[in-house]
Amino acid sequence: MFDELMEDKVRDECGLFGIYGPGHDVARLTCFGLYALQHRGQESAGIAVANDQGIELYKDMGLVSEVFSDEILEKLRGRAAIGHVRYSTTGVSTIANAQPMVFRYLRGMVSLAHNGNLTNVEELRTSLETTGSVFQTTTDSEIIVNLIARYGQNPIEEALMKCMIDIKGAYSLLVLAEGKLIGVRDPYGVRPLCLGRL
Repeated sequence: MFDELMEDKVRDECGLFGIYGPGHDVARLTCFGLYALQHRGQESAGIAVANDQGIELYKDMGLVSEVFSDEILEKLRGRAAIGHVRYSTTGVSTIANAQPMVFRYLRGMVSLAHNGNLTNVEELRTSLETTGSVFQTTTDSEIIVNLIARYGQNPIEEALMKCMIDIKGAYSLLVLAEGKLIGVRDPYGVRPLCLGRL
């Protein structure tokens, strides 16, 4: 299984960046972070920002410099943000597959950015579809979204822990929910996830 995870590592290309910084321009700092990660994906870019009204999202196809202008960044105000740049390996190259993803579930709004590949994606998608889940994208990231919703009666940390039991593969996640920024990596640590302080 480790060889399979390492094989995925070589072919997946995307980058994640997140910041929790009340009082700071979190969208602009996230944009700078995405510039630094641009080599990880040139297909699409997106930023989700958590504020008192919920989660604001802007994403589009293209390079970070093409997607974000000063005017767009000025509108993205909040205390925490996550960003994503993508080059598709799973799913087609469309705006629907660009990340972060934002969705509403039992406990409120959640935004998710995902790097990696799930090795049991077909099994999970079939199981979720059989029990009534619907999908709007062709990415394996949306499987994680549906699993979070399935475990939505639990606080977000517990829902994510239950998801990690179900999903297999190499991945890292950034999640904005319930006023929190949460980072998750696969149990093997194949996908990088670095923490820092500014």
